[in-house]
Amino acid sequence: MKKSRGHGFHMVDPSPWPVLTSIFVLGIAVGLVEWLSGSGLMTLGVSVLGLLVVASFWWRDVIRESVFQGRHTSLVKRGLKVGFVLFLVSEGSFFFSLFWAFFHSALAPTAYIGNHWPPTGVEPINPWKVPLLNTVVLVGSGVTLTWSHHSLRAGNLTKAVVGLVVTISMGVYFSWLQYNEYLMASFTIADSVFGSTFYMLTGFHGLHVVVGTAFLVVCLYRMVSLHFATSGSVGFKCAIWYWHFVDGVWVLVYLSVYVWGSWGTSWGSKTYKPMYYFSI
Repeated sequence: MKKSRGHGFHMVDPSPWPVLTSIFVLGIAVGLVEWLSGSGLMTLGVSVLGLLVVASFWWRDVIRESVFQGRHTSLVKRGLKVGFVLFLVSEGSFFFSLFWAFFHSALAPTAYIGNHWPPTGVEPINPWKVPLLNTVVLVGSGVTLTWSHHSLRAGNLTKAVVGLVVTISMGVYFSWLQYNEYLMASFTIADSVFGSTFYMLTGFHGLHVVVGTAFLVVCLYRMVSLHFATSGSVGFKCAIWYWHFVDGVWVLVYLSVYVWGSWGTSWGSKTYKPMYYFSI
């Protein structure tokens, strides 16, 4: 292990995890294209599994360096926070581009889609059913996560764990509802620019929910392992920031894509079975 001399920064040892993460992320992108083209799920499944394994080892190393080796000094923690904030800014820019594509197409519909929005032949999803429930679930998960954080700061580990477990459960429930919504949708990603922007926005947001849920699972493991002090942890704070960011993006998606994007249209006679609401 390298030792820092004359400064409070952590000189990180060489690690294979960044390059392996890049390889598996590329594999996920390739596998997703293959799956959408009808070539099966082999590449996608192997890449996702590989990414989970690599992420587990990478998180293990970070936990060891911070908790057991004391390498995360105040300067390192400040750098991690600043870096994560910049990461969230880049994520915000990414979603801004997707919202731009949506509003550009919705505010100035072309003749190719019937000169109106939603396009001719596209039946939008009813925003007052599953999407509204998803909104309540995700916003509620932000409340329980904040409760968990405040309980940890107050020294009540039991309430902190309960709040985090409830948050994770609601995150999984949200993903399940989103999956069933895709199954019930009457349009695909190939159905005009409406389908493309809808699935790009909701799909990438759903991916962020999955990543955030995994982030919180790691925090739960660390919490029950007594890695967190009452003053808080950088990892837990970053997970909270990330989750609230995901909450905020979803509220914008719901209001713009589901409500405003389908305002004044008929949502057809599709109904949602009770199991889609309450099964996880």
